[in-house]
Amino acid sequence: MKLIEVVDLYKSFGDVRAVNGISFAVEEGTIFGFLGPNGAGKTTTIRILVTLSEQTSGTAIVGGVDVSADPRGVRSRVGYAAQATGIDRDLTGRENLILQGRLHGLSKVDASTEAEAILEVISLAEVADRRAGTYSGGMAKRLDLAQALIHRPNVLFLDEPTTGLDPQNRNAMWTYLRKLNDDGMTIFLTTQYLEEADELADDLAIIDNGRIVVEGSPTELKRGIGGDSVTLMPSTDSSAEDLEVMATAMRALHDTNGVEKLGDSVVVYLEDGGSRIAEIVRAIDTTGVQLGRLELAEPSLDQVFLKHTGARLRVEDVKPPSRMSRNRRHR
Repeated sequence: MKLIEVVDLYKSFGDVRAVNGISFAVEEGTIFGFLGPNGAGKTTTIRILVTLSEQTSGTAIVGGVDVSADPRGVRSRVGYAAQATGIDRDLTGRENLILQGRLHGLSKVDASTEAEAILEVISLAEVADRRAGTYSGGMAKRLDLAQALIHRPNVLFLDEPTTGLDPQNRNAMWTYLRKLNDDGMTIFLTTQYLEEADELADDLAIIDNGRIVVEGSPTELKRGIGGDSVTLMPSTDSSAEDLEVMATAMRALHDTNGVEKLGDSVVVYLEDGGSRIAEIVRAIDTTGVQLGRLELAEPSLDQVFLKHTGARLRVEDVKPPSRMSRNRRHR
């Protein structure tokens, strides 16, 4: 069952088109990753889906409800945590949750009961009666997540929930999100982190300049790269003609899965790339072009992003955590 359906969605701010005709669907019970750089249209899209912004045109259905026709109905079905936490720093963690529950129409007793249960799930029970202003960054993010869950929504929208967290807190957040999903929660997650998208998402859409450039499961997208990739960059004093000469030499190799010019580099896709490095270097040497750098990579979301956008996804804040093993599988 599709819990989110988006068709030909546009959003313009004056002459700037932030969302440019995107369409996608999210299946119930999955984690959907929305991956892209800053300014790609991720936050604009999520704000439309949670009824904080109106689309210029197009259709968005969340939980069977049209976001334009019945925004109140949508809000009753969704939980939302923005990039910046929405907690009241003067209230305790428990008071924040009870207040949020009451705002969603829960009785005082029900709000208190839900708060108690959620505080245990997100490991904040021991500090529930401390002022939220004393919480660490990771604790504040978890409390913000709890606020989005207090009314038991059908779908949880998270806008870059781990941005600014250190690796330990980021790994902890991943654990909470997996637990929620394992319990049946549908999660729509925006992120700049390739590893986060690969680790969490069952399905993934990459957005760049307001357009979805490719979508599928992380496994499918990486499989579409076509084996290993070898990225070749000429020396800094080389010309555009040198790049074309390198590309021509690579196209002459046998048994490749494709050759592309991407930015200031040439990328060769082939099976078992490590065994063919010497052959590739010899082919470049015969052209007379000076090779500045060579990179060998197994299929990755970085290569997927590079292939479909022509650029690498750069994140400036903190290094993503090391990869964690997981018991759950991509559906």
